[in-house]
Amino acid sequence: MSVQKFYSKTSIVATLLLSFCLASKAALTEAGEAKLSGQGEWEKTLHAAKEEGQLVLYHAGDYELVFAEFQKKFPEIKLSQWRALGPAMIPRIMAERRGGKYLADILILGATSGFTLYKAKVFDPVEPNLLLPEVLDRSKWWQGKHHYIDPEGKYIFSFSKISRVEVAYNTDLVDPKEIKSYWDLLNPKWKGKIVALDPMSGGAGTSLRFLYHNTELGGKFLKQLLSDMEVTISRDDRQIADWLAQGRFAISMLVSPNRMDLDVARKQGLPVHWFGPKDFKEGASLTAGPDNVYMMNQRPHPNAVKVAVNWLLSREGQMAAQRIMAAKSADGLDSLRIDIPKDDVPVDSRRVEGIKYIVTDRAEWMDMKPIRDFINEVKAKDKKP
Repeated sequence: MSVQKFYSKTSIVATLLLSFCLASKAALTEAGEAKLSGQGEWEKTLHAAKEEGQLVLYHAGDYELVFAEFQKKFPEIKLSQWRALGPAMIPRIMAERRGGKYLADILILGATSGFTLYKAKVFDPVEPNLLLPEVLDRSKWWQGKHHYIDPEGKYIFSFSKISRVEVAYNTDLVDPKEIKSYWDLLNPKWKGKIVALDPMSGGAGTSLRFLYHNTELGGKFLKQLLSDMEVTISRDDRQIADWLAQGRFAISMLVSPNRMDLDVARKQGLPVHWFGPKDFKEGASLTAGPDNVYMMNQRPHPNAVKVAVNWLLSREGQMAAQRIMAAKSADGLDSLRIDIPKDDVPVDSRRVEGIKYIVTDRAEWMDMKPIRDFINEVKAKDKKP
């Protein structure tokens, strides 16, 4: 090789190396500046939130206990809260807004009721309010993404997906080994011995979406269940639990063990239990339950709510939620964060490999009208002579 060619090639390599170094330095500088900028935005928001001094939380479930941890961490932000189930939450929020009152900052509620409020356009997008890098980093979340339920993927942020089977039984009357499929529940021996939550109620949404949209069950299963099995309907979760424990009914459906406090009943020695995700060949649902966060529009404390939602979705907030919910309910909470331990999550609620899961909180399934119309048609046909 000639001296001229050697120096020419050396020059090219040096130029490439220099370019690479400059590009790397620029990228690192940009990343560092972005991190500092993000940290600066967080500090600015935190200061403003302390100046506001208040946060108003509307919620279902036991989130007053979770946000007690928030209150300890941010004592300058005083927490006001109201707890209610969706059927009570919706009319209150809409009545407040019709009266020009915008009281709530943040809402934690189930997807079915939340979807009704979403259609009423009472929420702001969640993403623009996420500031902490650990919350924004999608690699820390299940399936490498943030999970939204609304069609636009902006407003209903789900931070948990628990495994759920909403079928319970009286242990004196049912041998669970006899039931391996939902179709086994249609055995004539169970006719007149099943009690179910009113399918027209919001609380039955998860079960109905699972049954109706499951290709192995669908409308055929629902029709036979509601037409042939002489199912007793109740709108009262506790009444269903009492009837099951008393042996008036062998099986309950369309309502979660958590809402019936069956874990409490079992600890008291009552003969009740529930099926788990491995017990039915048609699989189990994955649902957020009440574990969805919404940011109200025209909220009175815009900075405090930013601090709250970032804390809730942080490792610290999600670990607190898992721990507290595990102590309060049979379902618990299985955070969609995958960078935190799951020891607190009840075994039947954990997402595990090898189970056929159907995510029921899907945007295209949230409208319950097609299912309710179908059920009304079934009822109408049954009434005809």
